[in-house]
Amino acid sequence: MTAAPTLLAHGVGGRQDLPITLPQLVVAAALTLVVTFVALGLLWREPRLDRDATGGRPVPRWLARLVDAPPFRWTLRGLGLLAAAWFCFGLLGGPDTADNPTAGALYVLLWVGLAPLSLLLGPIWRAVNPLRTVHLLAALAVRRDPNRGLRELPDSVGWWPAAATLFGFVWLELVAPDRATLPVITAWLAGYAVVLLAGAVLFGAGWFDHADPFEAYSTVIGQLAPLGRAADGVLVWRNPLDGIAGLRPRPGLVAVVIVLLGSTMYDSLSNALGWLRFSQENGLHPAVTGSAGLSLVIAAVAVAYLAATGAAARVGRADAAEARGVPGEIAHSIVPIAVGYVVAHYYSLLILEGQRTVALLSDPLGTGANWFGTADWEPQTALITPSGVATLQITVIILGHLLGTLLAHDRALYLFPRARAVAGQLPLLALMVAYTVAGLLLLYAG
Repeated sequence: MTAAPTLLAHGVGGRQDLPITLPQLVVAAALTLVVTFVALGLLWREPRLDRDATGGRPVPRWLARLVDAPPFRWTLRGLGLLAAAWFCFGLLGGPDTADNPTAGALYVLLWVGLAPLSLLLGPIWRAVNPLRTVHLLAALAVRRDPNRGLRELPDSVGWWPAAATLFGFVWLELVAPDRATLPVITAWLAGYAVVLLAGAVLFGAGWFDHADPFEAYSTVIGQLAPLGRAADGVLVWRNPLDGIAGLRPRPGLVAVVIVLLGSTMYDSLSNALGWLRFSQENGLHPAVTGSAGLSLVIAAVAVAYLAATGAAARVGRADAAEARGVPGEIAHSIVPIAVGYVVAHYYSLLILEGQRTVALLSDPLGTGANWFGTADWEPQTALITPSGVATLQITVIILGHLLGTLLAHDRALYLFPRARAVAGQLPLLALMVAYTVAGLLLLYAG
């Protein structure tokens, strides 16, 4: 039995493809953030972003009626169930070889593809989540309200379960031994289904909002979508920065965005030659080294973030109660940074392995069938030239940090006394510069 290959290569760019040297790039990126910070301090003196999600232009009535119509929602649920059933054909009945599309469907089409879909359409996974639909159908079958469970879920739980399950998935993707093989994927997905469905029985359908890693991932990124809902539920076209500014603090939010950012940083580190050499020569099992590395990188990102937001609260002279809330209030500014890393690291993987996986989906059981007519597809590489990928990686990482700086600046004007607002942002600027430098160094470390 030939094991399916582990999907590791996320980029094709390198140092030689940069238009300038790496040190010049790092200095230029840091200076760009500093200049942006100074310009914001001079020109952006009042809060402008809609953190209460009250703005936006209503979409045409026909579009609102379509999106909110029960038949449309059930169509999305049905598509989610069909996709899950097709995935299970390959997972449970297909060969454990490189020609099985299961690993690509999970790690590429779902995990990576969910990011651009959410950027365009908002939190799309909530609408198609097959486990949410299974729970809904079961509740309807026994004539129970799907939103009511056996007990109430405390508000203090927040997104902490989602942070834990998100860590569990990135550990599977980046660290787990034989993570592209069917037994490992099956075991993880079985645990995922049990945790989500048992929680839904216990706490109601709201458990998915609190615990599903893909819903949390899609919801956070979906705040940057141009299509969203105002506070009153009306479907609107909005400024994406208003959308992400409306990501309100909740327990576990900081943990979710830190896990997302830290895991992507670790992905870069794990492909660096120095780390690969260390992993091979330290005498420990690769899973032990990888688990420690992933945990330490996420912890380092968290420590830097909490230190910077704590220092911002002190410099900005926030009172004790406000200071405790600063990390949650600033967390939304990390989202475009994390999205930039996701795009930079996974763009070429999505283009290459995405095409290959779609081709393999025509025959999930390995019988020689060609259900969708895609089995003979040959991956096209025109969109992933080395210089093009390198340029894209640089652009999205720097753009993510610029947007993060802008979001942090606008929120600081809400949080701190006007006379101290700019000074209070200096620790946040230092954080953005540190993240930028670390991200660029890690991206091209290999």
